[in-house]
Amino acid sequence: MTAKKVYTYIFVLCVFLVTIFNVGAGVDANTASHKTVHIIPIEKEVERGLQAFLDRATEEALEEGTDHIIFEINTPGGRVDSAGEIATILQDLDVPTTSFIVNRALSAGSYIALNTDTIYMRPQATMGASGVITSDGNAANKKAQSAWIASMKSAAESKGRDPQYAMAMADESIDLPELDAGKGKFLTLGPSQALEVGYSEGTVDNREELLQQLSLENATVMEKEPTLAEEVARFLTNPVVIPILLSIASLGLVVELYSPGFGVAGIMGLISLVLFFYGHIVAGLAGMEAVILLILGIGLIIAEFFVPGGILGLIGAGAIIGSLFMSGYDIGHMSLSIGIAFLLSLIVSIILFRRMGMDKGIFRHIILKDQTTTEQGYVSSVNRLELIGLEGITVTPLRPSGTAVFDQERLDVISEGRFIDGNKKVKVVKVEGVRIVVREIKEV
Repeated sequence: MTAKKVYTYIFVLCVFLVTIFNVGAGVDANTASHKTVHIIPIEKEVERGLQAFLDRATEEALEEGTDHIIFEINTPGGRVDSAGEIATILQDLDVPTTSFIVNRALSAGSYIALNTDTIYMRPQATMGASGVITSDGNAANKKAQSAWIASMKSAAESKGRDPQYAMAMADESIDLPELDAGKGKFLTLGPSQALEVGYSEGTVDNREELLQQLSLENATVMEKEPTLAEEVARFLTNPVVIPILLSIASLGLVVELYSPGFGVAGIMGLISLVLFFYGHIVAGLAGMEAVILLILGIGLIIAEFFVPGGILGLIGAGAIIGSLFMSGYDIGHMSLSIGIAFLLSLIVSIILFRRMGMDKGIFRHIILKDQTTTEQGYVSSVNRLELIGLEGITVTPLRPSGTAVFDQERLDVISEGRFIDGNKKVKVVKVEGVRIVVREIKEV
């Protein structure tokens, strides 16, 4: 074979290889460009409103044929039960998932991140500090802490991560001196520490760098944002807002009872009640059965103003309280909220009663105020003080009450306590309304 032929073969081979490489690259680029990535934010507190949003957003992403879902996390944490439901949503997804911690994923936020396939962090981001505390800021009981530590461990193991770090995030008794997390402190990881222990796949500055790390820079990016209704629902179902709404509703009702007509107080109370149920319905906490029970309770209370007895009012109040419990996601918190509203309304009722009495507002229509006065011709029993000192004769024995005659007037009398026989002389010694007290006159 001549040198010319060898060069020719080499040239053809190079052309063939370059062509194959370009075709392959074109296929890869074309494939990547047809991929779809959905970005879903996890922000603010973790609660049922966020859970409802993530349920809707992930379902829509799957329906739109997503190839990858990225959750951009910035949350201080929140409710453990809601975090558990969100984790179930993430674990059930059959597409790759990534948590991008843009600022912080603390407490329930770290648990959510651990339930995704990969985790990336921005340079200033943190994750961890996942101890369980109650609504009043105290540590939860041992049973709740044990269950939460087990959940953190399971979440880490489900994605192939070392569970001891997840447990240290929730258990302050675990000593990890190599990470400056000794006993008495919940573990919190920065980007470098998370990368070192395998809890992060990388540190990136922005979303574009993240997409490059995931080889999705040419993919179509679609963002899912909460709707206005979902944002409102998240606010209205906040544990702090719920007792405020119920307090305004109860105070509006109380003030309205002492106000003529239907005024601002009643409107505010009604709006607060509507907002409470609206938020819980949008968040998926309340159904139409709770609303029907509420309407039935209000109707029974209104009927109580026209039907005597008090039974309808009690049943109506019970129906309203029942509808509130049906709408709540935590019986304990709902009991506390209702208790606060009841206490405030009771205090305001006492203040208004002392200042305004029961002759204002709707009370003036349901309380009898007619009086049988002397000016109208009515005469009550007369206190006959002129009888004191009169003497008479008993007609019947006094045991100690009976009848006696004074100046030919027959009167019902009573002795001072002793028995007085009939046909005895007596003297009136005291008159108290219709009560005429007599004493026997001893004969000398």
